[in-house]
Amino acid sequence: MYDWHKRYEARYALDRSRRTVLIEPQSYMNLSGRPVQAFATFYKVPPPRILVVVDDLDLPLGTLRMRAEGSSGGHNGLKSLIDALGPGFPRLRIGIGRGHSPDAIDRVLTPFTESERAVLDAVVERAIGGIEIWLEQGVMQAMNVLNAKGPN
Repeated sequence: MYDWHKRYEARYALDRSRRTVLIEPQSYMNLSGRPVQAFATFYKVPPPRILVVVDDLDLPLGTLRMRAEGSSGGHNGLKSLIDALGPGFPRLRIGIGRGHSPDAIDRVLTPFTESERAVLDAVVERAIGGIEIWLEQGVMQAMNVLNAKGPN
């Protein structure tokens, strides 16, 4: 378990054994680039060594998709990060789907059902495994595992 602290509009924890900083911006999602950029500057971390993990309404529930870089795909948090860091950082999208409501705000503010929770618990474990691969072997190997077709 990590000891969490606050700085630069974010909660953060250090994993010294892996020389890793975990950051959870506490700003509005569409302003999340500011705290991430502040940490990147302070720790002198280039964008390719920053893995951003986001939920994604436009991916089916339980789908994982990792990319080495790219566009925001309409995700406001990623837009803010691209504005702050440029597009050259890896990102892991975790599909939460749109649920039964066409309104995005309803989806992100409504708790998941029990069956959705079970799917997400399993996909979070899979995402953690992919993040471990990213840390140890790099983005291409993590993409090969996480983006593989098959059960999510």
